[in-house]
Amino acid sequence: MVKANLDISEIVADRQFQRGALHTRYLNEQLVRVLKTIGYDVGFQRGQGQYLFDRDNARYLDLLSGFGVFALGRNHPVIRDALKSVLDSEFANLVQLDISTLAGVLAERLIAHVPYLDKVFFANSGTECVEAAIKFARGATGRTGIVYCDHGYHGLTYGSLSLTDDANFRGGFGPLLPDCSVIPFNDLAALEKALASRQVAAFIVEPVQGKGVNIPDDDYLPGVAALCKKYGTIFVADEIQTGLGRTGRFLAVEHWNVEPDMVLLSKSLSGGHVPVGAVLMRKAIFDKIFDRMDRAVVHGSTFAKNDLAMAAGIATLEVLKSEKLIENAEHCGNRIVGTLNAMIPRYELLKNVRGKGLMIGVEFGPPKSLALRASWNLLESASKGLFCQLITIPLFKDHKVLTQVAGHASHTVKMLPPLTITDADCTWIEKSFDEVIAASHRVPGAVWSLGKTLMDNAVRKSA
Repeated sequence: MVKANLDISEIVADRQFQRGALHTRYLNEQLVRVLKTIGYDVGFQRGQGQYLFDRDNARYLDLLSGFGVFALGRNHPVIRDALKSVLDSEFANLVQLDISTLAGVLAERLIAHVPYLDKVFFANSGTECVEAAIKFARGATGRTGIVYCDHGYHGLTYGSLSLTDDANFRGGFGPLLPDCSVIPFNDLAALEKALASRQVAAFIVEPVQGKGVNIPDDDYLPGVAALCKKYGTIFVADEIQTGLGRTGRFLAVEHWNVEPDMVLLSKSLSGGHVPVGAVLMRKAIFDKIFDRMDRAVVHGSTFAKNDLAMAAGIATLEVLKSEKLIENAEHCGNRIVGTLNAMIPRYELLKNVRGKGLMIGVEFGPPKSLALRASWNLLESASKGLFCQLITIPLFKDHKVLTQVAGHASHTVKMLPPLTITDADCTWIEKSFDEVIAASHRVPGAVWSLGKTLMDNAVRKSA
């Protein structure tokens, strides 16, 4: 065998300054333009835990964590060692006409955390999990209806897009999957009306909605469970972002003591390295799908149970436990939410801070004072939700804190940091938000000069 010396780090070092040109030529040119416009094209070179380092080796605190993928931070040594051990072992991976030991072990360990469920189906991503849930629910019940909530997000493939209530994602891609109905989030009366026909196979909901960090009333999810049982509908909890410790519990539904019929996991289960998804469900559902030997492969995915993905999942569960990251998420989340909420009386633009664990939303709204209200209205007339860019961009440029707006036309800035953040990082977050929010109340000022630039760009875009 010829030994090849392929050094990926050399390729990156050699071509890193061409990354923009490469993406413009071969990938998504519009994303390149967006990053340049808002000043985010700093060329991140390295990631370590909750920190990112740009081309000048400046350190940033990552409150985005790859949309929740890096719950353990980047390049965790335990995950890396687990993956190396798989490669060094030369396992007979993905034989297909065989069964995987590592898949069995990961399934066993997941079910140990969710003992009211019995079976696991592995996929490659969150959206694949949603697609599987749709198929399994329809196959198990003989019904076609799927009910979902407004402002929810479940993915961008056709089935999951049909359950994602956002015109920016859906526009131009219809017709979508039939028999999918949207109802208001946190509205039990609307849910009962939708289920009363007894034609609904499944109701799918994020326990805490990612787009906006919307938290339900305490009686909502228990009421959902009761209504689904009453009408024979499968209750699907989409924990793709909220699961695995994100909210200070292994699953977010644990905050409300409910037991869904199906739980969807992905993102952080990967350890930040190998895409993986898992659908946990009751045996009665699973057995309706895989009910005969000739249906043993009626649904599947070629790479779903690959050894690297399974090892990443096993290692992730180990790290969550050994480093007490779920407890850390609860501690840090409570601290940040409490500190930022205490700022509300000082800042009229700051309306609400909410969250569970390290899934936090900082909401802004119309001010009362005349000068601020006039500036706010100008921004809103140009593009709804534009004000939040006056928070996220200075956080990034001036304080080296990477955040995101919580959705299209949203007035909420979202934090989704790695569960590994420290008290020192919490101080970094709190001081940065305090200074940026204070600056947003000074009119005229640098923040509102930025606002004028963003407003001009928005007007040109609409024209």
